[in-house]
Amino acid sequence: MSKKYVYLFSEGNAQMRELLGGKGANLAEMTNIGLPVPQGFTITTEACTQYYEDGRKINDEIMDEIMKNVEIMEQINGKKFGDLNNPMLVSVRSGARASMPGMMDTILNLGLNDDVVAAMIAGNPDPKFERFVYDSYRRFIQMFSDVVMEVGKKYFEELIDKMKEAKGAKSDLDLTAADLKELARQFKEEYKNQIGEDFPSDPKVQLYEAIRAVFRSWDNPRANVYRRDNEIPYSWGTAVNVMPMVFGNLNDNSGTGVAFTRNPATGEKVLFGEFLVNAQGEDVVAGVRTPMPISQMAEQFPEAFAQFQEVCKTLENHYRDMQDMEFTVENGKLYMLQTRNGKRTAQAALKIACDLVDEGMIDEKQAVLMIDPRTLDTLLHPQFDEKALKAATPIGKGLGASPGAACGKVVFSAEDAKEWNERKEKVVLVRLETSPEDIEGMKAAQGILTVRGGMTSHAAVVARGMGKCCVSGCGEIKMDEANKKFTLSGKTYSEGDYISIDGSTGNIYEGVIPTVDATIAGEFGRIMGWADKYRVLQVRTNADTPHDARKARELGAQGIGLTRTEHMFFDSERIGAFREMIVSDTAEEREAALKKLEPMQQADFEGIYEAMEGNPVTIRFLDPPLHEFIPTEEADIKALAEAKGKTVEEIKAVSESLHEFNPMMGHRGCRLAVTFPEIAEMQTRAVIKAALAVQARHPEWNMVPEIMIPLVGETKELKYVKDIVVAAADKLIAEAGSDMKYLVGTMIEIPRAALTADQIATEAEFFSFGTNDLTQMTFGFSRDDAGKFLGAYYDKKIYENDPFARVDQTGVGQLVEMAAKKGRATRPELHLGVCGEHGGDPGSVEFFHKVGLDYVSCSPFRVPIARLAAAQAAIKYPRA
Repeated sequence: MSKKYVYLFSEGNAQMRELLGGKGANLAEMTNIGLPVPQGFTITTEACTQYYEDGRKINDEIMDEIMKNVEIMEQINGKKFGDLNNPMLVSVRSGARASMPGMMDTILNLGLNDDVVAAMIAGNPDPKFERFVYDSYRRFIQMFSDVVMEVGKKYFEELIDKMKEAKGAKSDLDLTAADLKELARQFKEEYKNQIGEDFPSDPKVQLYEAIRAVFRSWDNPRANVYRRDNEIPYSWGTAVNVMPMVFGNLNDNSGTGVAFTRNPATGEKVLFGEFLVNAQGEDVVAGVRTPMPISQMAEQFPEAFAQFQEVCKTLENHYRDMQDMEFTVENGKLYMLQTRNGKRTAQAALKIACDLVDEGMIDEKQAVLMIDPRTLDTLLHPQFDEKALKAATPIGKGLGASPGAACGKVVFSAEDAKEWNERKEKVVLVRLETSPEDIEGMKAAQGILTVRGGMTSHAAVVARGMGKCCVSGCGEIKMDEANKKFTLSGKTYSEGDYISIDGSTGNIYEGVIPTVDATIAGEFGRIMGWADKYRVLQVRTNADTPHDARKARELGAQGIGLTRTEHMFFDSERIGAFREMIVSDTAEEREAALKKLEPMQQADFEGIYEAMEGNPVTIRFLDPPLHEFIPTEEADIKALAEAKGKTVEEIKAVSESLHEFNPMMGHRGCRLAVTFPEIAEMQTRAVIKAALAVQARHPEWNMVPEIMIPLVGETKELKYVKDIVVAAADKLIAEAGSDMKYLVGTMIEIPRAALTADQIATEAEFFSFGTNDLTQMTFGFSRDDAGKFLGAYYDKKIYENDPFARVDQTGVGQLVEMAAKKGRATRPELHLGVCGEHGGDPGSVEFFHKVGLDYVSCSPFRVPIARLAAAQAAIKYPRA
């Protein structure tokens, strides 16, 4: 056989992630270093790709290889799959290269049927054992129905709740063997009602269907959304791990747990996790029962706990990172079921990275590489106002599962969260417990509140990964999902009522609590210091106001890569004068209106220059089409008519004449300056006068204003506008008796400009790639309208992600790279930057580093993200 599709755990290692997925590679690695892992096998990601190529079928060749490995697994474990005398039950788990909590759940206890159940019970007369077997059987039927056959969990949970009510049982543990036997019968009946056929009794059929379900889950909507958000390519596929069952639900000398070698919320170096006696792994993760802290495990299982502590040390020393582990104790014996680098909050990530450096485990570069830049977002966003928080009384308390502050209107389903969010309503998603299908709703919500589940439940882990605030396990809440309400502390809260939740303390508050900007801890400064030490790309910001400029400066911006001058005209005091300019009939009238605006623009620019303290500032001249400024309200039209001595009809006629069928490709950018040179002249005067004034106030600064002409597609067009700028600027500088330098450059945002960049560089002294417009012009679709059809493109795998969020390296990227090379061939000292929002996207920043740009520019709060991403790019791809 040419290709090997199945590897025993003893045949793999941690370096085989691409083939074995993260879970499979780590199970193999734990086997290699001698840890107690139940010995199974991994079906590779290539088998997943083959499954899709074969029309969503597992071909005979792969199935034969799987069954051969089942036989080897039987020999290793001394049990037989489907055998009545000594049956081997297995678990089936997904495991992609990257951890994907939005994928499928695990299937446990696979291989059970009525005959195997009867044979197991006959071989062990202990009544507790009979209860264990039926408990395992009903769990398997429920999991198989839910995960493999996609029958909703709720049908089975309703049957369990009915049974508990009928028997007066508080928890599942209070149900007897006879109760569980009856439940298993009811579950199979429910399965037949839903599916229309009997529950499959052949273990081989069960195994085939379970493996197929894992492969199928790679392409479910949840997984596709998660992949898009986390830059995971569709082509990777998922692996499948099959391993013999060990039973945490065997008896009271057994249990199951999830633990982290350090606290994933704070980063503190202390074992953190949860354990449930007489339970299976899903109970902890799904939050069906609220577990006990891991430290209590020491009291009930002293030997297993001591061994587990040693395993934790071994794993952390081996991987040199905080580990997230799943384990089971069967009859006092410890088994490791999974380890991976643990998901953590941004605060924890910074602390762990710094601590690992201080402990000598990693160096500065490794510390910089181990932090996901996107998670820094959560450090820079608001927390509750301390005063307001002290004055507020919590109405309840859960577990602070993911830090941050969230307030919004209560919603009870993922669908509602999504829908309300689209209407710009802030929501808090309240659920009994979350499951993978809630991913999109969790993403849309400000925060998540659950009734069940611990610190390692689905809600907690996913929220931490997303940087969302989450409070889990608030058992005092009485839920009424059907009527969209819940009761807490004697008060009922309905859909649409405001609540506030604190993901650090677990407190829940009624109403809205005001928030304040986050303060950044010492570790942040340390990591950023290391990032700045290794990065090559400079990081500037896009800022139109002194406030934004100051914020960006605080966050480490080294200048401004884009000031959009048009945003200043929308101010209520200025819009009148600007409108007068637009409806003027002569150049003289236009100049008179612009004269009113010039001191206002100059004052704006002075404020921005002051905020940037002598660092470079690039000011883009007027870009949008003029119709965007024309009034639409009758009262505004009337006021403009009176100011200009015109009739309302005349103003409406001007407005009509400015209307364009495709304004994004219409009379805008440098075309405005070609038609109305007086606009460019006024803006030049404002820029230069502001720079001269600030230079006079701060002789120690070296002011070099950068004037950017937008939307250039032809060299002569740029030359025409540049000549106007130079004439006005030189005159003012000479009059001031100054020798101040300035630069005139252009935005490369039209494909023709990229293609003729060598010619454009004869006039332009710098290029700034406006990747938002360059993307829409290259793809030929409007970013305002693309949302209507991009969803279909993602579903059909035509695009894997939004080209406006991450730069399209194949097409748009090629234009950037070509323009950079051509421009520098003409003018070697040409400096190159990016000022579209791509400048704050880590994947795009890496590309801009690789093609040799000098800086990226992004919105203020994304500056730290860009700084870290630029450092990671420089460490991974050093420039020659």
